[in-house]
Amino acid sequence: MKILGIESSCDESAAAVVEDGRRILSNVIASQVSLHARYGGVVPEVASRRHLESLLPVIEEAMAEAGCGWNDLAAIAVTVGPGLSGSLLVGLNTAKAISFARDLPLVAVSHLEAHIYANWLDGEGSGAQPPRFPLLALIVSGGHSDLLVMEDHGRYRLLGRTRDDAAGEAFDKVARLLGLGFPGGPAIERVSTGVSVGRGLSQRLPRAVLRGSYDFSFSGLKTAVLRLAREYGEDLPRAEIAAAFQEAVVEALVAKTARAAREERVTEIVVSGGVAANRLLRETLAKRAPVPVRLPPPILCTDNAAMVGACGYFRFRRGERAGLDQDVLSGLGLPQPYSPRPVPRRSPAIRRFPR
Repeated sequence: MKILGIESSCDESAAAVVEDGRRILSNVIASQVSLHARYGGVVPEVASRRHLESLLPVIEEAMAEAGCGWNDLAAIAVTVGPGLSGSLLVGLNTAKAISFARDLPLVAVSHLEAHIYANWLDGEGSGAQPPRFPLLALIVSGGHSDLLVMEDHGRYRLLGRTRDDAAGEAFDKVARLLGLGFPGGPAIERVSTGVSVGRGLSQRLPRAVLRGSYDFSFSGLKTAVLRLAREYGEDLPRAEIAAAFQEAVVEALVAKTARAAREERVTEIVVSGGVAANRLLRETLAKRAPVPVRLPPPILCTDNAAMVGACGYFRFRRGERAGLDQDVLSGLGLPQPYSPRPVPRRSPAIRRFPR
């Protein structure tokens, strides 16, 4: 069963064809990083306009690379939230148009849930077994830091989330404070490589423990970096502060995740989201986790459409469909358990007004 996935929640225009929720037949991404770098962050209006230019060529390339036509597809899966409203609208309306023109079912996908399903993809065709339930999912991205138990497809139980800044957001803001550029995650990792963090500097950057909770907090850490930057002035040791900040974030994420894995007695841990590409996080969690850790390759950690196609496959197999009246849900939270709801296949009937 082949699913076309479409992703446009932020600043990547992406399309992919995924077979049976696991095999990647194509995965095309048009990134806007260089476009937004001059602003130090994503500009929503600029992102929306670039999606309008990029998305159709990306879809055409994905279909050609997969070697399939419209009749080979079982459905179209598209991200409906969370994300930037304008960017989401471009992707959703494109998917609706294809759905209507080609008479293909439409599946609405949560961007957060899609990140989890990056761990189901077997991009290299190795034949590796899929994740086993119950599992612990850590989602760490620019807008979210969430820890949840996944008991089965479509069945989730939230354990903790960030109370302020997400991990990826903190990386971007600290990189801006240190003058390291955008996006912050790769910039901080790059300057931190091989840097030894002094004990004194490390102790000055806090780890929010939040006892009795699986929640995260990175706002205080960000503020501590700001104070250090002001204190040092022109003599700012950027690499050392970046390395100490990265250590503090990783320590907070790994400590809570390892504890949750022990207390919830899960079979394995799956990590997803852009921050999951961070090398220190990957290495530290693999060493300290009490159960096996599954990490997607970096290209599947950042926003992509293959994860949308994989997630859409499992939702489609459960019988879930979206109507052509589907709207974007920019504030959509964590994935909710599936509950069947009859949805009209075609658009609602045209209203006839009396003359």
